[in-house]
Amino acid sequence: MQPSFAQIRTVLQALACGCVLALTACASTPPPTGEINAAQQAVVRAGNADADQYAASELDRARSALSAAQSALAAGREQDARTLAVRAAALADLAHARSREANAQNELTQRRAEIANLRQRLRLED
Repeated sequence: MQPSFAQIRTVLQALACGCVLALTACASTPPPTGEINAAQQAVVRAGNADADQYAASELDRARSALSAAQSALAAGREQDARTLAVRAAALADLAHARSREANAQNELTQRRAEIANLRQRLRLED
């Protein structure tokens, strides 16, 4: 007895589903090297902005998270590595921003002192 079209269609659908499942199981996300590189650059950028002086806590936490991300990647825990790298980048960006804020505050304080000095000199000259 020859199989009917309905039977063939059912077999083809089952094979198609099996192929999709097999391909999905084999597919994986690429390793988080881009995220780790971005975190490394963010840590360097924060360090260059004197975050060691103005945002040491955040920078230390960023460095720790980056180190943990690198360890997780080496251990094959790619999702953990990705999460830790993103956290490290965020902490480094926070350290960078706080350092820039502190530098801006210092500069503002200097400018205000200069203005006060100039006002004082103008009063003395009158």
